[in-house]
Amino acid sequence: MASLSLDNFYRDRSHLAPPLRERVNYDHPRAIDWSLAEAVLRSCRAGRAVRLPQYSFATHTRLPKSKLFVPKSIILVDGLWLLWRPRLRGLFDLRIFLHCPARLRLRRRLERDLAGRGRDRRSVYRQFQDTVAPMHERFVAPQARWADVIFRQPPGRREVERLAALIAKTVSA
Repeated sequence: MASLSLDNFYRDRSHLAPPLRERVNYDHPRAIDWSLAEAVLRSCRAGRAVRLPQYSFATHTRLPKSKLFVPKSIILVDGLWLLWRPRLRGLFDLRIFLHCPARLRLRRRLERDLAGRGRDRRSVYRQFQDTVAPMHERFVAPQARWADVIFRQPPGRREVERLAALIAKTVSA
C-alpha cells in the first residue's frame, strides 16, 4: 500500500512577495494545480512511477526537489477536494468521505498550525472563521454525495472493519 496527499499539489506562490502569499485563500480548490494532480494520478493508475512535487506550507512555495513515488496495488489518496472535480473523481475505485465536525476541524488545525507551521492562535482562529469554515461548507461538505462510503469522525472499529472489507473486495474485483 502507498499513500498520496493532495497537499503536494498546492500551486507554487514563489512569484508573489511573502506578504501577498499570506493573503491567498488556500482553502479554495483553485489553490491546487489540478492538471498536475490528475496527471500524477493517471500515471499511478497506469502503474508508472512519478515525481511528486514537495510543498512548503511555511513559505507557500514548492520545494526545488521532487520525490519519486512508486505506485502500489492500493494507493490511499487524501485531500479536501478530491471528489469535487468529475475527472478526478472518476480515477478512484473507492471514494471515502470523512465527515468531521467544525470543532474537531478547528482543534486539529490549531494543533497542526501552531506546532508545524509557525502560526499563532489568533491567526488560526481568524483564518478558520474567514476562509476555512465558509470554504468547507461550499466545497468540502457537498462532496459527500459522490462518496461510496461516509464516515463520521472518529470512525469506530465497525466502520474500519467495513472499510477493510470494501477495500479487499475492490482489490479482488
